[in-house]
Amino acid sequence: MQSIRKRLSIIIIFCSIISVVLLALSVNFTINSTFNKYMMDTQNNRNSRIVDYFQQIYKRDKKWTTSSGEEIMHEAYMSNYCLTLLDADKNVIWGMNSNDIKEKAHIMMQKVYNNKGIYTSSSLKIKFHGKVVGYVVIGQYSPILLTQQDIDFKISVNRSIIISVIAAIIIAVIISIIISKQFSSPIKSVSDTSVKLSRGRYDSTSNIKSNIKELNNLTESINTLGKILKEQDLIRRRLVSDISHEIRTPLNILQNNLEAMIDGIFPVNKERLNYLNQEVIRFGKLLNNLNILKQFEEEKLGLDMMETISLDELVSAVSSKLSIDFKNKNINLILNIESDKKFQVLGNEDRLKQVFINLLSNAIKFTPSGGTVWIDLYTNVNKIIVKIKDNGMGIKKDDLPYIFERLYRGDKSRRKIEGSGIGLTIVKKILTLHSATIDVDSTFGTGTSFTLYFNKDKENDNE
Repeated sequence: MQSIRKRLSIIIIFCSIISVVLLALSVNFTINSTFNKYMMDTQNNRNSRIVDYFQQIYKRDKKWTTSSGEEIMHEAYMSNYCLTLLDADKNVIWGMNSNDIKEKAHIMMQKVYNNKGIYTSSSLKIKFHGKVVGYVVIGQYSPILLTQQDIDFKISVNRSIIISVIAAIIIAVIISIIISKQFSSPIKSVSDTSVKLSRGRYDSTSNIKSNIKELNNLTESINTLGKILKEQDLIRRRLVSDISHEIRTPLNILQNNLEAMIDGIFPVNKERLNYLNQEVIRFGKLLNNLNILKQFEEEKLGLDMMETISLDELVSAVSSKLSIDFKNKNINLILNIESDKKFQVLGNEDRLKQVFINLLSNAIKFTPSGGTVWIDLYTNVNKIIVKIKDNGMGIKKDDLPYIFERLYRGDKSRRKIEGSGIGLTIVKKILTLHSATIDVDSTFGTGTSFTLYFNKDKENDNE
């Protein structure tokens, strides 16, 4: 099994080599085609010049002789082509021997085309006043006649292309290694981190930064996942500890008191039995709350969510119900309801009543004597907003993200106050079923504010 870096490098190198080779072949074909066309044009111009030369000779002498144009033979020999002069009846006046250029031409063909070449010739008419007066036959050992400079040029071009291909491949290998490292390093780091997280090492993080957005997001996501897993692991451990504590406390009280009664240490009287009965009731409430939470999570409550509920009436009713508790603890309750507004929502009245009972009960629990609790009810364009605020003991910043978790009860000072740590979890579940949300804002030692956002019941909203 290959690593992502190795696989990515192979792919980039392979694609680069294919691209470079195809480009080199294309460049070579284009250069050769252009060069051959240039040489063919040069050769045609040479042929036309030779014909013009013999025309001038015939114009001067008005006839052909064995010496007509012989001075051009030296040029032909040096340029590796043969000339033969014929009269109008195609009788040979004079001609060069092709063997004189054969060996030299063969060497040049071997350099360029890696073969000995084939002797070819073409016959061109010589005219005077529109009449054919003779022919000149031009022969050579390749379709295109090349000089030594031309051969050197083609060899140089091909050599340069080969060197360029090799250099391009080397550069492609270096670039592929660099690019593959840029891609693979963050992915490898994330992969290693995920393996560590799967083995329970929740402190593991990936610290590699990338300027590629998706890879950077991947790194941040795995780090966030590790943080969440660590927090959930702490919550799980705390949950087990808290459940054990909450169950053990009433059971220990019951066991110790019953053993004392059996041993005759405590008298069996009504007061003692009532005390034990209260512990049994508290234990039963804890189990009942856990069962309710389980039902919410499994969505087995089958709630009727189509009741039209006036939140202002519901909040007022719950406030009146708890007025004795506010009075007994000497806490001032201030209820502010926006006038001339309707606060109707769809949902289940009993469950929403449970939400406000839990929130106001918590406000009473954690607000000292002489404190104040405010309830504000108002609307905006789409939402009905309920804000429950107190100036009690508040919640520490580190505990705020977890207050809706099961059995989470924050710092020790809050744990001393009686409670199961399930109330806010149930509140969040009920509000979720009502498509409502809840935000919390708190400063330790100053107070806490819960803000609930409900969707308006449009059918009954006549504003």
